[in-house]
Amino acid sequence: MTAPLLEAENLVRRFGGLAAVDGVSLALRRGCLHAVIGPNGAGKSTLTNLLSGELPSSEGRIRIGGVDAAGWPNWRFARAGVGRSFQRTNVLRDMTVAENVRLAAQIRLSPPGRLLRRASQEAAPAAAAARALERVGLHAHAARLAGSLSHGGLRQLEIAMVLATDPQVLLLDEPLAGMGPEEADRIVRLLRALAVDHAVLLIEHDMDVVFAVADTLTVMVDGRVLDEGPPEHIRASARVQDAYLGHPA
Repeated sequence: MTAPLLEAENLVRRFGGLAAVDGVSLALRRGCLHAVIGPNGAGKSTLTNLLSGELPSSEGRIRIGGVDAAGWPNWRFARAGVGRSFQRTNVLRDMTVAENVRLAAQIRLSPPGRLLRRASQEAAPAAAAARALERVGLHAHAARLAGSLSHGGLRQLEIAMVLATDPQVLLLDEPLAGMGPEEADRIVRLLRALAVDHAVLLIEHDMDVVFAVADTLTVMVDGRVLDEGPPEHIRASARVQDAYLGHPA
């Protein structure tokens, strides 16, 4: 088993007297698609915010490549190879598809002090953007305005923007939300391909998708880990059936 690219140990995040994440531990490894599932309010998105540096933890540790990331700002997580997408698409709709991805790459790849230059003048970000668009299947739409894409296309674009930052770890928060079957199938194929050479954490409510693509599942309820294991273990778990999945007919 390979060493974790990102590891959480006993993570806690409190908001006042409420522990939204309460003692969660997990390890994300290259080549593994690790899904986190659970009911609304289980703490899944808060966990993602902790793992990406968007929120500081109240207790516990996060290690990236074996290095303690305590106190790091979110930009340092990104520089260390942690990329994430959000529940809501986060693109600039009045810019082209290529411009969105080049801008994301420029923030990650351009030397300090050169971020105010036009993205199109930077060779490395442009090349990274082209590779990312090819990877997600949007290279033919590079010149389109982002706002003209379908909902599924916007999700692909957001993943391309993450890939352009050259991450090792991908934190994907509900990338299939609101999609029809055809668009969802396209994203599922992309997720499978990305998991080959990245560590992927997937937050998703579509259980058919989760059990089709995940190698490992963590089930959260009330901020805590209820169970963890391969899909067949989670599907058969009486505790998970009681708390979330329901019992088979």
